[in-house]
Parts: sequence; C-alpha cells; structure tokens
Amino acid sequence: MAAIDDPLAQRAQTYAARYELNIGPPLGSGIHGSVFLLDSNEKPGRSALKIHKEAEAYRRERDIYLRLAQHHVTEVLGFHVPRLQVLNDELMAIQMSVVTPPYVLDFAGAYLDEPPRFPDEVWQFWEQEKREQFGVRWPRVEEVLQSLKSFGVFMLDVSPSNIAFLERE
Repeated sequence: MAAIDDPLAQRAQTYAARYELNIGPPLGSGIHGSVFLLDSNEKPGRSALKIHKEAEAYRRERDIYLRLAQHHVTEVLGFHVPRLQVLNDELMAIQMSVVTPPYVLDFAGAYLDEPPRFPDEVWQFWEQEKREQFGVRWPRVEEVLQSLKSFGVFMLDVSPSNIAFLERE
C-alpha cells in the first residue's frame, strides 16, 4: 500500500477501519485519486475503494454512480460497470465492485446530463486522439459512449485504461 504519509492512503485506512475492512494493494492512481482493493472478513468477495483528491471530481463521480445505480446499470453493451456499494462524502470515498475486462470505469472526469462546452476544434482534436488510442476498436468505444449518454453520462476521460477490452477482441 502507499506510504502512510500519503493523505489518500490515510483516508483509505480511515474508511477501512470505519467499515471493518482490510486495505489490499493499490489498483491504480491518477489525477482524480487512488483506488485500493478492499477485503472483508465478514462478506465474501472483494471491492474497490476510490479515494478522491478533490471534491468536484468526487461529486461528479458519485452522482454518476448514483444515476447508474438508479437505472440498475451493471454493464454497457457487454462492458462491465462497477456497482456502487457505499458512498462516504466526508472521506470523498466510493466503494464499488471490482470488475474485469471488458469494462468501463472512472467517471470522475465525466459530466452528468450536459457535456462541457468546448469549441469544435477541441472536440475534433479529442476525437482524433481517441481514434489513435483505440485504433480499430474506436467504433465500439463510440457505441459505449453513446449508450452512456442515454443515461445522461458524458464521459471525457476516455482511454484504454478506462474502457478496457478483452485481449482477444
């Protein structure tokens, strides 16, 4: 796990102690926060815990997970979506199910109900970058993004680490 002087790891430890869970190894980190594996002595299975760095990104992701939970979304066009388990506004923490590829995750950079307004050339650059990142898989990614839009979710942080395919696809 991350060093104890890491404020995100400290909040993860506080969360785990509060809910009687065990912190496992980090699953990843990025500009919005860190994700840790959780184990429970009481319940079978594992969960992931995302601790956010900033309140705005936490609120965006929280609200999107609430929307997806309201619509019982656990997958989008065959891509697994983490299932919301627990929210903690004080610690800016989201506990969710662990998913395996194919998956779509990380909604801290997404927008709910309305996409951000950017000039056309910014959108064109964004799309060209994504086409290059995904190659022949880009049309399928576009379908996933369109499906998410049907729930009011406008995902901008689109990368192969957030929309993962099975290796053989």
